[in-house]
Amino acid sequence: MADDDEFLYDSAALFGDTIPLDDEMIRYGPLVLSVAPKEGKANTLLADHLFSPSLLLAELIEQGIINLSEKTVVELGAGCALPSLIASTLASPPSLAVITDYPDDTIMTNLSANVARNQEHVNGKCALHAFGYEWGQDVSSLLDVVAAHAQTLAERGFDVVIMSDLLHFDGSHDVLLRSLLTLLRRAPSARAYVAAGKYTAARVCEHFVQEAARAGVLLEEGAVEPVWRGEMEVRGGGLDREQLGVRKGMSRWWVGRWADS
Repeated sequence: MADDDEFLYDSAALFGDTIPLDDEMIRYGPLVLSVAPKEGKANTLLADHLFSPSLLLAELIEQGIINLSEKTVVELGAGCALPSLIASTLASPPSLAVITDYPDDTIMTNLSANVARNQEHVNGKCALHAFGYEWGQDVSSLLDVVAAHAQTLAERGFDVVIMSDLLHFDGSHDVLLRSLLTLLRRAPSARAYVAAGKYTAARVCEHFVQEAARAGVLLEEGAVEPVWRGEMEVRGGGLDREQLGVRKGMSRWWVGRWADS
């Protein structure tokens, strides 16, 4: 797996998608976010980088193209958690945002620090939580959070599942899909938002789309305009509006829904 992760990093570097953070911070609107230190699992799982798909999702959320208002949201493999955290700051935020990543001390220390550092900017209408979670494992603790939030045991799932840049290798698709199927609420309005960089091979993305369809989740690809439309200021890593537009253009995204809904 380490060799595969190194290959992904090299592929992303070829696409110019690794964002160098001079002070190890990225600023998006009111948020100040760090990536995990380059050590241990944070290195092998690439939690020590910020890639373009999270910027694409953040802009779509900021612009309301992805509407998370009053939704219950869980993000898998969140890294620095840009999509979930920017959603939590909006005037009409999710009612609940549960941010998860691999349960490693280095990764979770950074994720928790990002949540704490930006807590003052979180809209009071949004309940924000961070948990360690490994794909494919028991989701009971996460479902308990959303059930308690909804104050009903019947609420066994999230309105929205976010997956930013997680499709890298088809060897992980089975456990990732297992988590999606058990976390996404069985309702016509439930949605999954999936994004990937173009450095992830098209055949790998297509494999996940096909496997999701077989499991009952239809993923429809959205259009990407390589022009930055976000209104919030983004700073760090030499990012200007032109660079942000380029990075959007290096990303893909899909909207998922239950096939039988």
